[in-house]
Amino acid sequence: MDLWHLSIFKKIVDTKGFSSAARAINLTQPTVSSHIKELEGHFNCQLVDRIGKSTVPTKAGELLYAYTTQLLSLYEEAETAMTEFLGNIRGRLTIGGSTIPAGYILPKLIGSFLEQYENVQISLNSGDTEQIILDILEYRLELGIVGAQTERKRISQTKLVQDDMRLIVPAEPKWANKTHIEPDQLFDEPFIMREKGSGTLTSLQKSLAKIGKNPQALNTVAEFGSTASVIQGIKNGVGVSILSPIAVADELDAGRLKALTVNGLDLSRYFYLTTHRDRTPSPLCDAFMRFIKAEYGID
Repeated sequence: MDLWHLSIFKKIVDTKGFSSAARAINLTQPTVSSHIKELEGHFNCQLVDRIGKSTVPTKAGELLYAYTTQLLSLYEEAETAMTEFLGNIRGRLTIGGSTIPAGYILPKLIGSFLEQYENVQISLNSGDTEQIILDILEYRLELGIVGAQTERKRISQTKLVQDDMRLIVPAEPKWANKTHIEPDQLFDEPFIMREKGSGTLTSLQKSLAKIGKNPQALNTVAEFGSTASVIQGIKNGVGVSILSPIAVADELDAGRLKALTVNGLDLSRYFYLTTHRDRTPSPLCDAFMRFIKAEYGID
């Protein structure tokens, strides 16, 4: 067994198939199968099951996957540390962001960072806040930027930037002369909800609770899993929703959507730089964190 066997095993689990893993790492499917047989022979147990068109880890495979993720991550840290010791910041960094940071904040930061460090590759994963935090806890990501705080004790978070969310509505005559509404009016409108685990949803629920309103009383007509879907839903008359103006800046500038305040409802939140409290960051991750903090004037 070596790290190459483990990396192939991880790719099979991540892509849920032998053929998809083979394509991703430029090997033939028989070669990939051969490597997994060798790995299963080493541990003397079956590591994956084929269920329909998907490949899933067995219980033994789940255990090995957790250790494999940590081992490969540590290997990348070692590679980065050695190249830094020799005078260069280089290597690959895998980070994550919830919807708004991944779509509108991190790409700009990554672009500026790569202008300074040419021998660096950054892989950006997108997911809801809970998924990004889980990926950090399970060592799949070194850092993330998310739109809500967590109570998980093994997670460390630093405030980066404030985001003042608004009620986003279609630019139609009904809303033409409005700049704000009362909280009770919010409950009269068909509402598009973000999925459970979304930082936007968490912030909205907390804000409504502070003024004694039950989020479940909203007239929810749809639940969408991405900000882009919510935006399209609003434009196509499905309903209204609470969103970050950062995500709809183009639509607001073009006059296709409007942003209203809700009187008495504090919709401000922060985006948080999020890491594992017990994990020593790799030199590359540390350099990227220092860069982000400098960009936002954080000591």
